Amino acid sequence: MSNYPLDDPRSTWPVADIAEAWRRELPGADTDSIAVITPLWRTAKALADDRRRTLAVIGIDPATLDLLSVIRRAGPPYELTTREITERTLVTAGAISQRIARAEEAGLVERAPSNASRRAVAVRLTDAGHRLIEDAVQRLLAHESRVVAALTDQEQSVLATCLAKIDAALA
Repeated sequence: MSNYPLDDPRSTWPVADIAEAWRRELPGADTDSIAVITPLWRTAKALADDRRRTLAVIGIDPATLDLLSVIRRAGPPYELTTREITERTLVTAGAISQRIARAEEAGLVERAPSNASRRAVAVRLTDAGHRLIEDAVQRLLAHESRVVAALTDQEQSVLATCLAKIDAALA
């Protein structure tokens, strides 16, 4: 039984062995997904671990990166309402509130009444927040570009298309 990828003896991913064991233990079970999901899951975990280590070296935590990034990507004047931040991230309003409070305490964002509504609160990057997010994103993108450089441009394109299809199927 070879490992994944099937023609790479250097691999330590026993995907074929796992599928074979489940076919033996649960005859009739559809094990075809193992060849795709197991490497994806394992790669996702490795990427998440790598990103956490990289961000620690850069000096920013994932929650702060997410908050500052969504505000920075909004463009000038680099501010969003708390509702807009919640809508553009994958976390709850309560989590956003906590992130904003921590970032405000660190001097990375400031809150002010929003022009959009009397009830709304605008969250704006400070100069320190702007500098931090630009440096962090530049360094993170450079690192992650080196990671995907193991693939050709065509392979990256095919992989991105395939991952988008899986993401859509999960949505």
